[in-house]
Amino acid sequence: MGGRYAKKVLVAGLLGGIVLVVWTFVVNGVLGFNRSINMKQVPNERQVYTVLKENIVKPGKYVCNPELTLARTFPDEEPAFSIQYGGTGHGSAGVGMLVGLASFFLAPTIGTWMLSTTSAPNGSSYPRKVFFFTAIGLSLVIVGDLGKFGPGGYPSSDVLTLAVHDVVAWTFVGLVVAWRIKPEPGSVMDS
Repeated sequence: MGGRYAKKVLVAGLLGGIVLVVWTFVVNGVLGFNRSINMKQVPNERQVYTVLKENIVKPGKYVCNPELTLARTFPDEEPAFSIQYGGTGHGSAGVGMLVGLASFFLAPTIGTWMLSTTSAPNGSSYPRKVFFFTAIGLSLVIVGDLGKFGPGGYPSSDVLTLAVHDVVAWTFVGLVVAWRIKPEPGSVMDS
């Protein structure tokens, strides 16, 4: 891959990152998507917070199950709760945001590089290049989102909503990257 083409790949990947940042700002910041899925309010929050603070002192993900039945199994209809404590407070939110922002640019850039090294059929048409990124979104859904369902996890409707969110986001990335990156004569994509 020549230097000029490498620059095209990098620019297309960074444009994909900008698409993810804008998507996240609009969907989470303006429409409140993340808040509706991950930041639901707990009734009696002060009391629950006090109990959690007294009992969960080490970072980790905890599960709070109902008491076992006489048969030593969990009751089928009783809820299981998941509690996650990262070991930090609101003061370190900026660090988490910086790491997230870096991943917004790194992931599409890696995806763009992967696309640039694929065979000619994958990189030869606009729809195929877009689908390449949609497939990345689908892969993330299979590996990440679907595993979030179950006891102590997300309800099925939230998992489905997260899955659609990820596929749409990566399709938008694909639309921009596919528009920007074109095969260089003699490259793998041009074969």
